[in-house]
Amino acid sequence: MNDLTLITTSTGLEGYKVTRQLGLVRGITVRSRSILGNMAGSFMTIFGGRSTIYTTLCENAREEAFQLMVKHAQERGANAIINMRYDANEVMQGLTEVLAYGTAVVVEKV
Repeated sequence: MNDLTLITTSTGLEGYKVTRQLGLVRGITVRSRSILGNMAGSFMTIFGGRSTIYTTLCENAREEAFQLMVKHAQERGANAIINMRYDANEVMQGLTEVLAYGTAVVVEKV
């Protein structure tokens, strides 16, 4: 079972029974903003509104962390992840850690 398609923030999956818990899985990435990105982002804040540069940076970091978590779960033989969460911390100024984590499980359709 290496096809991981079921991922939820809930502690269970409706219509499925957890047959095995495989433990915590996570994906982590650390990203920094470039000098050009900082200048463009700072310029955008002058006018207000949505900062597409920072939005794209954050979305890319979350997606990378998410995909690393999925890979970790697949390596453990999971076909689902329950109780999935994101976390982000500033490691130092301009350097941010993004973490995706959850519980890898094997589920069967009820």
